[in-house]
Amino acid sequence: MKKWFMLGGLGACLVAVAWFGWRFSHRPQVPLDPRWGTVVDSYNNVMVYYNGDVSTTNGRHLAADGYNLGLKYQCVEFVKRYYYEHLHHKMPDSYGNAKDFFDTALGDGARNAKRDLTQYTNPSSTKPRVDDLLVFDGSETNCYGHVAIVCDVSDEEVTLIQQNPGPSAESRVAIGMTHTADQWQIANSRILGWLRKE
Repeated sequence: MKKWFMLGGLGACLVAVAWFGWRFSHRPQVPLDPRWGTVVDSYNNVMVYYNGDVSTTNGRHLAADGYNLGLKYQCVEFVKRYYYEHLHHKMPDSYGNAKDFFDTALGDGARNAKRDLTQYTNPSSTKPRVDDLLVFDGSETNCYGHVAIVCDVSDEEVTLIQQNPGPSAESRVAIGMTHTADQWQIANSRILGWLRKE
């Protein structure tokens, strides 16, 4: 009896997988914006591509050695490509949504093993610096979060460069930052923190 129950459950799972696979392959395709994939900016010779709507994707981008850079041309694809091409860094876990890059279980200055980077919380006792990977939490309009690269830092603000911020947003944006006796805080409540190659 137990054997037949298990076989019936397995059969139901296979039918469900086949149905979802068929539905996915037969969903209507939304045409890409004609500007999709055009270069809109660059930083240290790593290109930033136009993606249009934040939910647009068009296949997975793999490096020549097979390393997963992410979905074209999402925000994650840019930061991973930047770290791969400019900093020669491959993350042990090369998958996940933007907000997943930050491990909320880790303390300030801890090692994020999945990304092989040091992680700092917002606020942190450590000031952000150029080439840090900045992580935003999800929101009501974007449950996946967002990631960007810090391209300039002063005592009052950080400037970030980003891919896929939306069809009308800029690829570079400055965000205010405050400094108390022992804490640096970027003035955006969605910013979870920053990761760094040490």
